Order: sequence, then C-alpha cells, then structure tokens
Amino acid sequence: MASTLEQLKKFTTVVADTGDFEAIDKYKPTDATTNPSLVLAAALKEQYASVVADAVKFGQANGSTLEEKLEATIDKLFVNFGLEILKIVPGRVSTEVDARLSFDVEASVRKAHRFIELYEAAGISRERVLIKLGTTWEGVQAAKILEAEGIHCNMTLLFSFAQAVACCEAGVTLISPFVGRILDWYKKAEGKDFVGAEDPGVISVSQIYNYYKKFGYKTVVMGASFRNTGEIMELAGCDLLTIGPSILEKLQNMTDTVTQKLSAESASQSTDEKISLDEKGFRWMMNEDAMATEKLAEGIRKFAADTVKLEDFVRQKLQ
Repeated sequence: MASTLEQLKKFTTVVADTGDFEAIDKYKPTDATTNPSLVLAAALKEQYASVVADAVKFGQANGSTLEEKLEATIDKLFVNFGLEILKIVPGRVSTEVDARLSFDVEASVRKAHRFIELYEAAGISRERVLIKLGTTWEGVQAAKILEAEGIHCNMTLLFSFAQAVACCEAGVTLISPFVGRILDWYKKAEGKDFVGAEDPGVISVSQIYNYYKKFGYKTVVMGASFRNTGEIMELAGCDLLTIGPSILEKLQNMTDTVTQKLSAESASQSTDEKISLDEKGFRWMMNEDAMATEKLAEGIRKFAADTVKLEDFVRQKLQ
C-alpha cells in the first residue's frame, strides 16, 4: 500500500520546510521553504561549510566596512542555500526577508530586489523564487509592490483571517498560515489539547482556504508549522503543505488512508461573507485577535533573534 505521504501528494503539493539539502532529497517534495532559523541550523552543520565559505568570499569582495560585508554575506548565504535547494526540487524555494524589516515597506522591497538580483545572477529565474515576508500591514504593502513587478511572495507568520484577507486583496502569490503555533496558543490559553477537526489551527486554515476558493482569489494557501500528522491529515486537499523532516519521516512510514478534506467544490458551501480591509480595519481586527497579535510579534522576535545569531556566526568568519 502507498505510504501516507505518497497518498497526500495526490491531493496536495508537499513542500519541505528545511534548509537541509539531504533531507529535501530524501522526501522528494515539489518546493522547499527556508527561514532564518532553518538557515542558521543548516549553516552550523559541517557538511555545509563550503556553502558558508562561498558566501563569506562574496561578502569580503562586496563591502568596504565590516557591516557592509556582513550584510552582503548574509544575503548571499540565504541565496546560496536556495540555489542548492533548487538543484533538488523541481519547483520553487522561499527565501525570507530580515524580520527586523517587518515594519519597513521600502527596506523590505529593497531586500527582495537584492535576493532576486543574486538569484538571477546565478541563472535562476524569479519564477522559481518566493520572497517571504512577515504578514504585518507593511509586509503586505511590500508584497503588493513586488507582485506588481512580477516578484512572487510568500506571506509568513500568518495567524488570522484578517491577515489572510489583506493578502488576497493585495494579490500575493501564496500565504503560509501557521497551524501548529495557533494550536500552541490555544493549548496554553485554555489548558487542554485539541485534535483532528477541532484543532484551532486546522479550523483557521480551512476557513481561509474556503474563503479564497469561494470568492475566486488566486492566492494559494500553504499550511505550515505542524505539530503532528493529524493536522496534516485534516488539511489534505489544501493547495500546499510545508512540512518539516521529522513529520515527513512519520508520513513516509505510515500507511493510514488519506481522505481529501478540502476542495474548491466544498468551499462553495462556506457561509463567510466577503469583506474588504483598509489599514484601519486590518489593525482593528488584529487588535481583537489576541492569539494572532501575540504570535505575530513573537514570531518576528524569534526570527530576528536567529538572524542576529547568524550574523554573529558570519562576523567571526569575516574577521
């Protein structure tokens, strides 16, 4: 019998959530996603020392001050991991903009342009790259500018319906709602566990998927940040799911039958009404959602902290 992972691939595009090329090669996903935490983890591994060394060499040649060399090295390091991943996956790689730029539209756009320049200089078309941005209001506005230029975006740290509505109205390519982190918040807040279709993260992603399909938005939904295989089984049929190596391993070793839970046909039964959000409306809906507000802020802080750790690691290589 086909593994649960192989069955899942019939309904959903499977994406590897890792910067570890060896893990990506093992599970044969279509795409791969990276973030500062994943790049940090991979950069510290001895087998990827040559990838780091190439970025350091580039940084040394592309800056006059230490800080300029550091920024050039970090940018090249993110792209280098992306380039290696694109040798393995047939689809796209997601490369994330510095979380410390989450409230700066212009700087986010500049950083995205820099990533695309580096990819294109290496012979990779922008069609194979997704620029990851945190789903703040400013992040959405940066994505709107980039999408108009033909640069595709993946909106990350997404926890709420308000964020999802802002993204589809901006015409972004893809969103990454964080299933597991939503579950984490509710488990802590309510002091109990949730399983299957009752999982708040599953409910959130299902609502967003159904809304997008019901109203004909082109933005696709890629569930992310999973805590268990049950969440994934409940979201079979979602456009894409990005899954870490440990859960990919479990899915590959399982033979449970996968049933399609989400589809454009069933989405038409959604009772949600169409809404539109300007900045004031977005900020108010976010303010009313304690979970999304807390998780977005926490996510930005964590990615920023890991970027600083990566900078400290690279700075030692440059000196």
